[in-house]
Amino acid sequence: MLTAWGDGNMDQLLHHLRHLGFTEMESKIMVELARQGSASGYEVAKRLGVSRSNVYATLQRLEQRGFLRCSPGEPAKYSVLKPEEMTRMISDQMRTSLDYVQSSMPKSEPEKPVFFNVEGDKNVFENLSRELAEAQHEIVVDVWREEAELLRNDLQQAEARGVRLLWSCDGGEGMLDQPVPLLGLPMYGTGNGRKFSLVVDRRWCMLGMRGESCATQAVVTEHPVMTGLLLNHFAQELVLYELEQDMGEELESRYGHRYEELSARYWSSPSGEDDKG
Repeated sequence: MLTAWGDGNMDQLLHHLRHLGFTEMESKIMVELARQGSASGYEVAKRLGVSRSNVYATLQRLEQRGFLRCSPGEPAKYSVLKPEEMTRMISDQMRTSLDYVQSSMPKSEPEKPVFFNVEGDKNVFENLSRELAEAQHEIVVDVWREEAELLRNDLQQAEARGVRLLWSCDGGEGMLDQPVPLLGLPMYGTGNGRKFSLVVDRRWCMLGMRGESCATQAVVTEHPVMTGLLLNHFAQELVLYELEQDMGEELESRYGHRYEELSARYWSSPSGEDDKG
């Protein structure tokens, strides 16, 4: 006994059969045979209102693929597999094809990490918000308070998810943050705004500058060298901070405010040219 279908159900069934790789004609013939139980090519062509030559060619093709059975006699009668048999056959064939494609598809070399620039407050903070929302393990933040306030909600949400958050705020206090310039060269960082950097899951990082006197710009990359450099710099800042807290007066008396004497060993001219007028 056949179940009565509406046009909507028929359209959906034909749609899904086509998605499984059957042509329009093949789909209609299989559905028609499922309705009738079995039928000759002539009967199918008459019911569908199409040419017998097209129907016979399609019936033979479906039979060769194993989706139809053909009974002996004159005229030959065709019947379609039961739905569970047909879907199992399709599933097995697709699984075999998927496995083959997965194992045999040529594999290209992995893409090398790239650096790209982001400009403008909107673009920079949209990039940051998107990446912070996907953080799973750790966020390392080295920013000034102005930028920290703008990132507060994103960082709080990450911390609420269990992401480890490591902070360093108000840069510019470390001994190597403002090296002594060589003669004739501008002071490092003058007029360039506030530096900020973030490393997410020790994989993605952003390094940039922002301020009232300069356009907001940043470099974004997943290159392991850059993420490693930023993490090392952050670790050094933490070590220096701990030393300052523990030995502040002693460090200043020995090396001067912000350790100019120690910094000058590496950043001043080796021949003393910085002292020439």
